[in-house]
Amino acid sequence: MPIINDKEFGSITVRRSNRSSSMKVTVAPNGTLRISAPTYAPLFMVKRMIAGSRDELRKLRQSHPTLELIDGMAIGKSHSLQVITGAPARTIKKSGQRIILYLAQADSLADDTVVDLARKHIITALRKEAKHYLPKRLRFLADQHGFEYSNVRFSHASGRWGSCNHAKMISLNIALMNLPFELIDYVLIHELAHTVRLDHSPAFWQLVEQADPDFKLHRKMMKSYSPSV
Repeated sequence: MPIINDKEFGSITVRRSNRSSSMKVTVAPNGTLRISAPTYAPLFMVKRMIAGSRDELRKLRQSHPTLELIDGMAIGKSHSLQVITGAPARTIKKSGQRIILYLAQADSLADDTVVDLARKHIITALRKEAKHYLPKRLRFLADQHGFEYSNVRFSHASGRWGSCNHAKMISLNIALMNLPFELIDYVLIHELAHTVRLDHSPAFWQLVEQADPDFKLHRKMMKSYSPSV
């Protein structure tokens, strides 16, 4: 995939597809821009679109939630971040359930390089928690409500909490571990309902309601959270 290096927006990934009839810009989970373009679109046209849409692209990226590091912040259900400043050099390590971030005097928690360093360890912690908890909970809910699925896999490079395909393969975002337990259940039930109906028809929502009578409240609560890590 071509990469455009822009002075303001950094690396922009261009994905060409014969299913794209126009150019569409999205924000990746790590905050970088992605452009879907028709197969025949030359790169100079993509660059021209970027140059003529800078205000819109700024607003789009600003609306995308970024990872904010806070000393003592909870990570998933059992991990936390500890920040120690004034270290000789920037480094990070894991001690038990704590991720310890050592910062040099000139470092800031808002620095992109610091955020990227911490994000890698946060992803590792969330993936560990997700693999331990989510398959067991998914199996329990499936058995309890009569759903069947073929397999489960995990991701973090997605703007969605989960997905289900025609083969009844369920994909779950490891960021689920940042949600309250009742909202984790809502997402799992949502994807299990897709093993029966791959749409969002009234019949689909009826399946969800049968397993989660409070799904409307949970669906509303989900708007306060982001699947980005």
